[in-house]
Amino acid sequence: MPAVLICSPVSLEDGLRSTCLWRDGVERHHASRVEEARTLALAARPRLVVVDRDLPGSVELVEALRQDPSTRRLSVAVVVRGEFASMEVDLLEAGANAILRFPANPEWDERLTRLLEVPVRREGRFSAHFAVDAYAGVAGGSGEALALNLSVNGVLLECPFPLAVGDELSLKFKLGDAGPTVVAAGRVVREAKAGRFGIQFRRLEGDGEREIRRFVEAQGT
Repeated sequence: MPAVLICSPVSLEDGLRSTCLWRDGVERHHASRVEEARTLALAARPRLVVVDRDLPGSVELVEALRQDPSTRRLSVAVVVRGEFASMEVDLLEAGANAILRFPANPEWDERLTRLLEVPVRREGRFSAHFAVDAYAGVAGGSGEALALNLSVNGVLLECPFPLAVGDELSLKFKLGDAGPTVVAAGRVVREAKAGRFGIQFRRLEGDGEREIRRFVEAQGT
């Protein structure tokens, strides 16, 4: 039974009841304060942490989850009400995987299901060639990056030139010395530390998802 931790100072049941998080078979835990959330993230072993943007200390909570080796691989979705706020960028930079804006719509289930899967992730080092799309608001260009870990949802890149949260990328990388080449479109969702960026895949061409899954499962975590 997958477990979900919902962190909010108010009940989110009305907003989330129509989503896959309220289906039978999902174990839900609730925290109304940051310290309570950190404790439950360790005790309940959730697959997904849902953080209300308006929770006092929400940015600090996401940062703490990413810094703790026991919770750093949890999927984190931030739910928000109303118009865009600058702190949403702070939450992505802190390590949130997604921002979901109420009211919930059919797209939410697709994104939440992907986050609940918690895919196997390959940790290691291999090179990846990528190009930054000019239309993303940054200078176009290409270069060799070092992939530090990989899953079907995204990759952590150590790259030779600066990126910014929100940049759209096209990526091409080979899985192993003699493996298939994967072509993907992605978005920078967080800066892990200087020169390291978390990239969320928006699209995997052809058999890319199957090939990545086979690669990480064969190599282990």
